Amino acid sequence: MKKIICHLDMDAFFASVEEQKRPHLVGKPIAVGSPIIEGVGRGVVSTANYKARGYGIHSAMPIMTAWRLSEEARKQGKDEVVFLPVDFALYNKVSAHVLEIIKKYAALVEQASVDEFYYDLSSAGSFAKAKAICKKIKAEIKAVEKVTCSVGIGPNKLIAKIAAGIKKPDGLLVVEGKQSREFLNPLDIRELPGIGPKTAEIFYKQGINKVGDLLAFSREQLKDLMGKHGESIFQKARGIDDSPITEFHEVKSIGGQTTLNENTKNPIVVYDIFKKLSDGVFASFSNGGFSGFKGIAVTVRFADFQTQSSSKSFKEPLGVRDPSTSLRTGRKIFELEALRLLLPYLDLQKNPKSKPIRLVGIRIEKIVP
Repeated sequence: MKKIICHLDMDAFFASVEEQKRPHLVGKPIAVGSPIIEGVGRGVVSTANYKARGYGIHSAMPIMTAWRLSEEARKQGKDEVVFLPVDFALYNKVSAHVLEIIKKYAALVEQASVDEFYYDLSSAGSFAKAKAICKKIKAEIKAVEKVTCSVGIGPNKLIAKIAAGIKKPDGLLVVEGKQSREFLNPLDIRELPGIGPKTAEIFYKQGINKVGDLLAFSREQLKDLMGKHGESIFQKARGIDDSPITEFHEVKSIGGQTTLNENTKNPIVVYDIFKKLSDGVFASFSNGGFSGFKGIAVTVRFADFQTQSSSKSFKEPLGVRDPSTSLRTGRKIFELEALRLLLPYLDLQKNPKSKPIRLVGIRIEKIVP
């Protein structure tokens, strides 16, 4: 039986979900990420919708750079970008719904991230039938969640992932096994997963611009040039990928962190931000359907970029869904212990020089499936 692997990638996921949450924003440029107020903010953009990308805004961009691009666009008479904070609890909820839809059509599904999924449709028997199934999946996601996705279909995870990215947004592309080389060769080397800007620059200087250019290099030559990473690049350039679809991914921790708009020594300001962050992290935990957790960790970064962490472990799991130790009880203990871990950084105990705080983070650890 030939392998038929699919990769489903949600389109500008965070921003698309926000549009459904706030219908009046549909059609406007949106950037989701760290808070920014009147042009002042720190941190980065998590997701930008396609209209905002037209302004040059993209994920991982410093939030203030995105703001400046928005201002430039506004001065040119274009729509001003709407900046929104992340809402992980909401995104995880929609992601769970998408996963359930995919599972109706595919027996083996791997959730690679909150907005990416791999699934095996080898049982369909042909790429044509797999394409028809993927069209149904796309249509149901759009009808139920009002968001779009792009799907790549190929003989392995590598080809499927690249195919999905090529056809964004709301696309569907099939690359059969015999077409893999023809598909890969003309692509820029940046399209290969694992080749980022720095690695690409090394290749560009060697006159290697397209994936097909890599075929002239032996395994040993690529290893000499890129070290251990050279073996992976050698395989990917030839469309080789034997990695399996792993249905169950054990989640060991859930967390988040927030960069404050400005460094502060004010404990009330720090706590208010920390509380909102904690609520979102616990909501993600509770929506995940886990049995409990046995650890909490808090991270604080000071204005001088020194980072410190503290953690607390429990002998018995908290947050389990039974009458004796309810989810509500687990949440109360979580809030109390998280505060106990944070407080020493707000006084002289763990901050003897009273340094301003730049970032706070919290994680639920040792999660029990």
